[in-house]
Amino acid sequence: MRLNRFALFALFVTLNFAPIQAQSRAQSWHLATTFHPGGEGGWDYVTVDAPHHRLFVTRATHTQAIDTRTGELLADIPGQVRAHGVALVPKLNRGFITDGGGSGAILIFDLTTYKVLGSIQTMPDSDGIIYDPGTDLVIAVSGDGNSLMTFHPNIDPVSGKVTTIALDGAPEFLAADGSGKAYVNLENKDLVAVVDLHTNKVLARWPVAPGGHPVGMAIDPSAHRIFIGCRKPQKMIVMNTETGKIEAALPIGMGNDAAGFDRGHAFASCGDGTLTVIGKKGGNFEVEQTVKTALGARTMGLDRTTQQIFLPTAEMLPGAPGQRPHPKPGTFEMVVLSSK
Repeated sequence: MRLNRFALFALFVTLNFAPIQAQSRAQSWHLATTFHPGGEGGWDYVTVDAPHHRLFVTRATHTQAIDTRTGELLADIPGQVRAHGVALVPKLNRGFITDGGGSGAILIFDLTTYKVLGSIQTMPDSDGIIYDPGTDLVIAVSGDGNSLMTFHPNIDPVSGKVTTIALDGAPEFLAADGSGKAYVNLENKDLVAVVDLHTNKVLARWPVAPGGHPVGMAIDPSAHRIFIGCRKPQKMIVMNTETGKIEAALPIGMGNDAAGFDRGHAFASCGDGTLTVIGKKGGNFEVEQTVKTALGARTMGLDRTTQQIFLPTAEMLPGAPGQRPHPKPGTFEMVVLSSK
């Protein structure tokens, strides 16, 4: 059969860029290495900058930039009270760090020099943060303020204004579909809030049952699904972003704090030292693998170009009765998983 140039191009697009279908290709994840970048303090979210082979991890009062190939500490950004997350906007060479301490703030820093460019006053407990290229908005949540906060990344740190959207619940993490909608976990209400980023309105609040206390979230925008890591009960919820329908609920480990998605697979990192890998086979979602990581490795950063997962943790010491384990000083490390 002869094909003209247009038909050949259409065939190329279909074969190379078609969305992932019902069955995902099985993966096998394993421990590749462990980095020891040093530095004191706890840790929270991890943000991967794949083109520049680095990741950013918040360490309470400071934020570290780490080389993903060697584990070398590239920079240490000071000046935070209780840092939570980092969002990157490469086109403006800017990064943004949520600081949940005090009255709340978001720090702006230069992605080349790591110099702090300014600070935006926000709301208490400023926490999860992402950049949505579809709307060109930086989007963050305030747990204590029960709000979603948005602003354009070229904001002036002195005179710029932040838009706040009341959520009627305490948000934890979020995802955006690139078409103008954001999905926000309301941990204390066992709900996901759907927000229109064009009108700044909450369109719906969908229950996550049979999961509860939703924390981690990742999105597959092409298939219209979000993957929600829940703590009580311990489930990964697969939810349709158009209807709110629960398509699957699968068991995960204890203490989930982050989720990821890539190439038809969802991931849930848990503080009990496990990473759950979920795929789809024969039209049904299933747990494909439970990878042993390290105690305390509850957050993760996913590098889709190298197919590596980075999980921060430390040697954990038992806490007093009724309290969490706490990290032993000087033992911070980055566990690296690979599917190759």
